[in-house]
Amino acid sequence: MPEMNMAKAINLALHEAMANDERVVVLGEDIGVDEGVFRVTEGLLAKYGAKRVIDTPLAESAIIGTSIGMAIYGLRPVCEMQFAGFDFFGYHQLDSHAARYRYRTRGRITVPLVMRAPYGGGIRAPEHHSESKEAIYMQTPGLKIVIPSGPRNARSLLHAAIADPDPVIYYEPKAIYRLFKEEVPEKIEILPLGQARVVREGKDISLISYGASLQAVLGAAEILHEEDSINCEIIDLLSLSPLDSNTIINSVKKTSRAVVVHEGPRTCGVAAEIIAQINEQALLYLEAPVARVTGYDIPFPYFSKEQYYLPDAGKVVMACRSILNFAGENH
Repeated sequence: MPEMNMAKAINLALHEAMANDERVVVLGEDIGVDEGVFRVTEGLLAKYGAKRVIDTPLAESAIIGTSIGMAIYGLRPVCEMQFAGFDFFGYHQLDSHAARYRYRTRGRITVPLVMRAPYGGGIRAPEHHSESKEAIYMQTPGLKIVIPSGPRNARSLLHAAIADPDPVIYYEPKAIYRLFKEEVPEKIEILPLGQARVVREGKDISLISYGASLQAVLGAAEILHEEDSINCEIIDLLSLSPLDSNTIINSVKKTSRAVVVHEGPRTCGVAAEIIAQINEQALLYLEAPVARVTGYDIPFPYFSKEQYYLPDAGKVVMACRSILNFAGENH
């Protein structure tokens, strides 16, 4: 199997989807001639032409609105927001129209579009280029939210998103676009949306994360294993809506302790919803309160302070040790 980074894997998925289905079109700012800020749309214009690879004006609302019309007409648009911090200029189109057409028409009309966007910190970019606002989309009924964590699942999840009959927000953690390579099978894989992945089985504590934050979790698990002989179970969510609650709850019932990690703001973040579900469904299995390691309730900081904002292995280790010692402190 060839090895590739996440940016190349997403590019491969776009090439494959466009080759296999003439209804698939891509559109966005600078995605054609310039092949995207991160070169994720490399080679598409040359291969598929300007009718299927469309450079748009700098107008996020128009990009989403046009994609909605294309989807209702029968196409499979994959639109790109240049950075996730700017997709809120098109949010009213997603919330008021894309997310509601199935409901409004009692299932007669669906909107099979994918909105791709590089998101999150880690590349020393300005604030609007580094934001993590996925929780807002989780609170929007009718939208699905997918966040891959590596090249292989990025490719398979994008295929699933493009094939889905409903609108999908596909957030790409740009900090890991080229961070590492992974074997990607030559045969197309499709992961079902709403199914988490148990990255590592363990018995002592559940570490729940997604996207780029999975790297911090993996690092923390190694430290805890080497220094404390702690076996962590690691869950990679992959989809936030639908959320694979069963995998989360079953893991917590097994380990009795959990830490949720993400780089978005803390208040009303993804971790808050996960903790609420754990409290509702597995409270009596817990040996300690569920901890969360998140970003802070501030605008994303500028270059030199970025590392203090983002979750890292050290912060995750501290949270784990705190709740692993909780029972001993209270008995």
